[in-house]
Amino acid sequence: MMNKIIIFCDGGVRGNGKESNIGGYGAVLQYGEYTKEIFEGVRNTTNNRMEIQAAISALKELKRFDIPVEINTDSAYLCNCINNRWYVRWMNNGWVTSARKPVENRDLWIELIELMNKFSFIGFKKVKGHSGNELNELADQLANRAMDSIS
Repeated sequence: MMNKIIIFCDGGVRGNGKESNIGGYGAVLQYGEYTKEIFEGVRNTTNNRMEIQAAISALKELKRFDIPVEINTDSAYLCNCINNRWYVRWMNNGWVTSARKPVENRDLWIELIELMNKFSFIGFKKVKGHSGNELNELADQLANRAMDSIS
């Protein structure tokens, strides 16, 4: 039996930056021999929102908080925010950046942080996208399936 839950998550947008775009996220959750796949499509969003939403939605699937969780993502934005603790500075500064601008995606960051705080151990790992990692590729395929579902 494995001693941790492993999650691969990915998000994407077709037409990122355009007013009417289609986004989606996908995640693969593994614990021992159990695997679960989740995905959802969203209209009028951003790539970064989909990356964060993938992690949020994966964590919401978990029923236990005492098993270590490893989240793998190809999003530098997501990984850097958590691992470099940008979010702590943002919270301490009233959710403004060092450039004194409002933090983008504040609603999702707050939700993610609240979820993370439920777990006894949670870690984020940056993986290289589109490099043949089977579970990362599957998360990408799920994000694309999500976008296809609302095209």
